[in-house]
Amino acid sequence: MLGVWNAMIKTPFHQYYAVFSITGDAQNGNKLTMESEPHLNISYNNIRTNGNRLKASYTDENSQRQELELDFTGDTFSGSLGIPHFGPVAFTGEKGKGIPMAERLKLYGDKSVQENRFWKGQWIWDVHQPEPDIGLQQLLVYFRRSFHIAEGLTPKLFVDVTADSRYRLYVNGRSVAVGPCKGDGQTQYYETVDVTQYLQTGENVLAVKVLRLSSHQPVVTGESGPLSIWRSNAAGLLVEASLRDEYGAVLESLHSGREWRTFRHSGYRFVRKSMIQWVGGVEEVDGSGGPTQDWMKPGFDDTTWSHALPFAGTREDFGLLSPWNLVARPIPFLYEEERTFVKVTKAEGIDPEQAEKLLKTGSEPILSVAPGQKMMMELDAGELTTGYLTIAVNGGQGSVIRLMGSEGYEALDSNEFQRKKGARDDISGKLIGEFDTYHVAGDSNSRSSEVYEPFWFRTFRFVRIEIEAGEVPMELASIKYRETGYPLEVKARFESSDEELNTLWDLSIRTLKRCMHETYEDCPFYEQLQYSMDSRLMMLFTYYVSADDRMPRRTIDDFYRSRQPSGLLQSRFPSVEPQVIPSFALYWVDMLAEHYDFNGDLELIKTYRPAIIELMDWFHDRLTDDGIVGVTSHRYWTYFDWVDAWPRGAPPESMERPMYLLSLMYAASLRKAAGLLTLTGWNDAANEMTSRADRVCEAVRRLAWSEERQLFRDLPGMEIYSQHSQIMAVLSDTVTGEEARQLLERAMEEPIHRVTLPFSYLLMQALKKTGLQHRTFDMWDRWRAFARQGLTTLPEVEVNPRSDCHAWSAVPLAEFPASILGITPAEPGFATVKIEPQIGKLKWAKGSVPTAHGMVEVEWALNGNNFELLAKVPDGVTAQVKLPDGSVRPFQGEGRFQTDGITI
Repeated sequence: MLGVWNAMIKTPFHQYYAVFSITGDAQNGNKLTMESEPHLNISYNNIRTNGNRLKASYTDENSQRQELELDFTGDTFSGSLGIPHFGPVAFTGEKGKGIPMAERLKLYGDKSVQENRFWKGQWIWDVHQPEPDIGLQQLLVYFRRSFHIAEGLTPKLFVDVTADSRYRLYVNGRSVAVGPCKGDGQTQYYETVDVTQYLQTGENVLAVKVLRLSSHQPVVTGESGPLSIWRSNAAGLLVEASLRDEYGAVLESLHSGREWRTFRHSGYRFVRKSMIQWVGGVEEVDGSGGPTQDWMKPGFDDTTWSHALPFAGTREDFGLLSPWNLVARPIPFLYEEERTFVKVTKAEGIDPEQAEKLLKTGSEPILSVAPGQKMMMELDAGELTTGYLTIAVNGGQGSVIRLMGSEGYEALDSNEFQRKKGARDDISGKLIGEFDTYHVAGDSNSRSSEVYEPFWFRTFRFVRIEIEAGEVPMELASIKYRETGYPLEVKARFESSDEELNTLWDLSIRTLKRCMHETYEDCPFYEQLQYSMDSRLMMLFTYYVSADDRMPRRTIDDFYRSRQPSGLLQSRFPSVEPQVIPSFALYWVDMLAEHYDFNGDLELIKTYRPAIIELMDWFHDRLTDDGIVGVTSHRYWTYFDWVDAWPRGAPPESMERPMYLLSLMYAASLRKAAGLLTLTGWNDAANEMTSRADRVCEAVRRLAWSEERQLFRDLPGMEIYSQHSQIMAVLSDTVTGEEARQLLERAMEEPIHRVTLPFSYLLMQALKKTGLQHRTFDMWDRWRAFARQGLTTLPEVEVNPRSDCHAWSAVPLAEFPASILGITPAEPGFATVKIEPQIGKLKWAKGSVPTAHGMVEVEWALNGNNFELLAKVPDGVTAQVKLPDGSVRPFQGEGRFQTDGITI
């Protein structure tokens, strides 16, 4: 009976997941401990055993004696436990596997049990929280918890950890986790880490570095820290960790509490920079204000550190809610991989050959810096990336190091407000960015090099390093970085006879990867915010290249939690600074519809049906007497696209006049909402949505149509026209059939406002809907220029963009597979596959698309006027191929097809 035993104990009102740990021997007798979720405060005594039976007793909160009886048979057992108010409760269970309760809960999967988890760790900090008079300060605080593992033991250790606002967890000097995953006011994510492999016999230490961001309200952009990271008005660290033996019995509790030691950095601050104000500016750090480099390792003397102060638990009585609603991390950990720079592009005050030595791997080059010496180096990472910049030095007390990440070289007269960009790798220009600054401590007693690494990752293709030595000589030991990002597994392939398209595919893949961290991001350099327009496209790109829907699921839920009481969604979330763009809220319906198309998960749609209806009602309640969506509140941002003539993303006249475009987008969303509601059985609501869409489309036809121009106006009483309104007229079924086809032909030819890169995706869908898919090939000319500009990712806009990495421009990731290879889901979740390749001016193309069932592969070639195609689909999947001659051929497994006499 020795070991760990698990059982689910059910009463009429609660169910408890219980873990019984039995240890002992014949000489000393048996010991029994019990853990449960929800927590039962039980401490057993009078433990008796007789063969395979164990009995014990405890005194409950009412001073009543309660009995426990367990009978063991092989790897199972049965029992009876006395519980106050219920009396004896019978249960059965099984022998445990020595893993933490958090892992067992996942196996049982009972949501009510998980929500009632009793955390034994407490929120800790170095002073009581909330801390008065903090204002806009950012704080860096260190924590340690030492423990000993005796010779001969092979223990296990799982750590549950979270913090307000960010943390990095170390075990015996090794970084093992970064978090918490970005949450919001209703969701505080925690991470579970198996750190068993990092344990050692003898002294061990858990060490955590926590960055506390300002919770000042209203938010001061640029001084309050990154907008995308939620924080409460109290800082804190929470750790749940029990060192267990091979049977799962607890050897030592390492939960956060007074046993932890803590130290506050006295030389850490953020510096406001308007250029990157959304990510909170940059750091300025005085190294002498922090601990020595060995602080996260065993053997470090932390006796001068203070004991941590527990200030809050994880739950309150009487339904009072904690500021931190703890939820398990929904996505995998970001990867971190060490990288070196590929070359030195510029150097001043230093021999370039000496600088190059710092970039070599496999050795430890040392570069001496004399007192008072000034030097500058500009380094090339080879491609735009995101990572933690790291510089290591020896000595050099009083020296100053400045690190600046930059996306690329720009013209010498370029500046933050008026960018002038050509070839990004033309080193005759200059780098633009902001500097992190580090003042070297030069601790001569440290056993390790002094390392400076900004707490948050930086975005860069090039890095400029400026060093001004103090009065003490310094040795520069290394300059490198750890690349980080979401672990996106790129499974899709694309290749064609057009090398520029192949290059665009590679640029698009890199762009998507650089804009995926704990959320989707509009751009990693400037904002790192998850916008709904951008994210809708990035979700599509993710389906096509990876079939990984973990990030899309969390994104859908993020925007669901951004809801206002009115039902309207925020335009970017999570964000400590709320923002609303009414048109962006409608992209959430697209997210849901497309998730169903690619994954076939109807249960997910059911979860969000009420919110869909609330959102549609918000727009319905703002219809004018004429039946169109009226001017939205000036508290909100009227934005659609970065058209040159629309300096704020919409015609200036939209401040006082309604945009027909918003009504058309609303109508299109109503039709998608109706489809989703029909699929889930809410037919009356679906019919109402369809009826509303018909009425809005009829109103736009009546009010916006210009008989003279044969186009839809953008605003009432104004002769302003855009491709956007014509596109949405088609996608909303305001016009259909031949009328829709002719409308798009005019929209492509007439001198009207043109869509930019992200909105061009909708233009392509409208072209395909009207049989004009052949015209999508000419649109790629707008992207081809990027392949000639020294870019390694795709920019925000075409000419002099702010951002050189903006994932909404990675449209090839959706359209090359869907159009050139022709692979789309014919039924939800790719249960049936449609293959309809578009030839254009290509000679051949080949590639593959991942699905939940496996890979779909297509390879086609044009030999003269003969078209040949080879396609493969996963077992159990049916496919339909539509060939260029219009014939449709069904097949399963592998199919070879050929048509003759094709006219291109």
